Amino acid sequence: MTTISRRLVAILLGVLLAGSMVLNAYFVSREKVIEDQGSMVAGTIDGDTLVLSDNKTRVRLRYVDAPESGLCGSQEANDLLAKLTVGKKVRLNGVIPDQYGRGMALIYVGSTLVNKEMVATGWVRYHADETAEKEEIKKANEIAREKKSGVYGKCESITPPNPKCVIKGNIDFPINKYTYHLPGCTQYETAIVQEDRGERWFCSEAEAKKAGFVKAKTCR
Repeated sequence: MTTISRRLVAILLGVLLAGSMVLNAYFVSREKVIEDQGSMVAGTIDGDTLVLSDNKTRVRLRYVDAPESGLCGSQEANDLLAKLTVGKKVRLNGVIPDQYGRGMALIYVGSTLVNKEMVATGWVRYHADETAEKEEIKKANEIAREKKSGVYGKCESITPPNPKCVIKGNIDFPINKYTYHLPGCTQYETAIVQEDRGERWFCSEAEAKKAGFVKAKTCR
């Protein structure tokens, strides 16, 4: 390659690099503007999903796993999210799609991080994520668990509320394997029933099997 050719290639690469930097700066700036724009909240779907007023868009809270509708703690979680956001202008940061393509974000009302406030009450469970706010939200969840706040106090148990219904129906997350443990099974004493996640106490094996649970392999 001649000296002139090398110079032309260098000039061309320099132009392309400069163009790329300008384009990247534009998109970063545009994304920041979109995230910084405030949106009014029209309502909530459950304890981890809200609806924006302007375009009826649903947005999920990152780090948050709320009880499904009808399960223990679901109404408390929904009421709390509504109290924190409905009728207020929120700011969305760190917007990403979830596994179904729906938007997930860190939600701010003023300087208050709603995701952290929800986790701190214990009415939603911490769901691992990766942002700069991870450690403070994770810590809020640990404190809620230690204090037995929210679902950790109301919806978790290791002893049956009804002495006649002693079978523990557990779900192995995230593979959603449904098993039940009888008194005397290896893991029975340590198994926790988390009713906000769909786990249940059963009064008979027949009842557990009808609900789709199978006997744990540790039961003999």
